[in-house]
Amino acid sequence: MTDSLAHPHLRFTPVSADPDAQHGPRDIVILGSTGSIGTQAIDIVQRNPDRFRVTALSAAGGRVELLAEQAHQLRVGTVAVAREEAAPALREALRARYGAGEPLPEILAGPDAATDLAASPCHTVLNGITGSIGLAPTLAALKAGRVLALANKESLIAGGPLVKAVAAPGQIVPVDSEHSALFQALTGGARQEVRKLVVTASGGPFRGRSRAELAGVTPEQALAHPTWSMGPVVTINSATLVNKGLEVIEAHLLFDVPFAQIEVVVHPQSYIHSMVEFTDGSTLAQASPPDMRMPIALGMSWPARVPDAAPGVDWTTARTWEFFPLDEKAFPSVPLACHVGDLGGTAPAVFNAANEECVDAFLHGGLPFTGIVDTVAEVVAEHEVPGRGTSLTVADVLEAETWARARARELAARAARTPSEARA
Repeated sequence: MTDSLAHPHLRFTPVSADPDAQHGPRDIVILGSTGSIGTQAIDIVQRNPDRFRVTALSAAGGRVELLAEQAHQLRVGTVAVAREEAAPALREALRARYGAGEPLPEILAGPDAATDLAASPCHTVLNGITGSIGLAPTLAALKAGRVLALANKESLIAGGPLVKAVAAPGQIVPVDSEHSALFQALTGGARQEVRKLVVTASGGPFRGRSRAELAGVTPEQALAHPTWSMGPVVTINSATLVNKGLEVIEAHLLFDVPFAQIEVVVHPQSYIHSMVEFTDGSTLAQASPPDMRMPIALGMSWPARVPDAAPGVDWTTARTWEFFPLDEKAFPSVPLACHVGDLGGTAPAVFNAANEECVDAFLHGGLPFTGIVDTVAEVVAEHEVPGRGTSLTVADVLEAETWARARARELAARAARTPSEARA
């Protein structure tokens, strides 16, 4: 793949030939097709058959009926599920949709299935998997020379040095709305003219509450996000603002901007997705209604834009956009994430893995809402980070994650005991 259009700030900006010179639709592999990112990506593909052709789909395996329907509608060649036990049900669901004599798509099953698909022939891999299990597919796509539309922030968080080591110029375009916004706004000036990145946060469902007021929050309340429709883990991460902490680390890795020059601002309306402040005092903001189809479409089509990928702002309607400073006492996840990102090594992997376990414990009644970040902080404090000169390996990341998950479960179980049991 040749580099013909370099982004002035994103080290791994995906670049491709002049979009006007493309012949036929672009081949896309969608990982996590039954999730929020995947289903919206498929909506874009179906509305733009002249631009995109999906060659393969992968999913965890919990929604085989939907996966089979997607495969049939898109006529993909390969379908993959992470859960091997889901393969028979997927095969039956496919048979129910395909006519007599129609060849069924190839079925891959197992924990490496998505990784295999990520390296399959295509132009772009959209990694919409949730969680650090997306790291292996990310690495596979990059090593195979595919353009990577990255929605799986955890793979960059957990394996930042690994990803940076194999990513060539022209391979990664961010799909998170915040990083897509920064990506676009950064074209407005030279690197030396950037004063800071301003990452916006909706504030989640508990904006304005004190830490004391957050102690009794229930899973049902935390899952009721006021703006976005997302999966349970991402929704809880948005409520604790861990998601914003992960995004700060990701922005640091993607744009090579120091943490001291990255600021989080609460913007409840979620129309401004992020901003870049330049040294002359000007700020460039990317604005669009809260709809992930725009950054997803840009990720799959870069450097071209997809017309009507999502609705634009209705400027004929009066509206107010608000901005508030982040309350770091009530939501300590962002400063914790900056600390973790500065530590580097396996610390971000530990932060992310421990958080996933703590979110699960909260959803199942094993931790209070404020206990999520408190427990993550405790796990991070106990973790011994390798020296900065030590090279990171996939094995190091996996070992650190395994330890972090086990330790987080231990601490969550201890927190769930009664006071008398805890003293015993």
